Amino acid sequence: MNRKMEIGILLSRIILGLVFAVHGYLKFQGGLDKTAGFFSSLGLPGFMAYGVAVVELAGGLCLILGLGTRVIGALFAVIMLGAIFKVKLAKGFSGYELELALFGMAVSLVLTGSRYLALDSLLLPEREAAPKAA
Repeated sequence: MNRKMEIGILLSRIILGLVFAVHGYLKFQGGLDKTAGFFSSLGLPGFMAYGVAVVELAGGLCLILGLGTRVIGALFAVIMLGAIFKVKLAKGFSGYELELALFGMAVSLVLTGSRYLALDSLLLPEREAAPKAA
């Protein structure tokens, strides 16, 4: 992967991590009981709010550091699908456009990973590319 692509993916990773970390923090700051009540009002189990808040805050921080990028990206993609289909879809495109963009960023991190300036690159050995067929 060339340096420009690595920098672009790095920026996506950091921005997505920041967005989710702040949203997770706000769930804690506003009171998880309120968030659990909101989840219940949507027909979702209220306890899921606690898991989502932890994944958003801790996962966001992990993304910023480049730790577990693909796994965290997958979790964020699932959260965004839930937000789109349970809350935002009925509001039309302008109601879910942000969630759709965040979903796209998360999926791109799942597909590409992000090893540039990432803890993953220090902790996990890089996979060798498969030999090309002649």
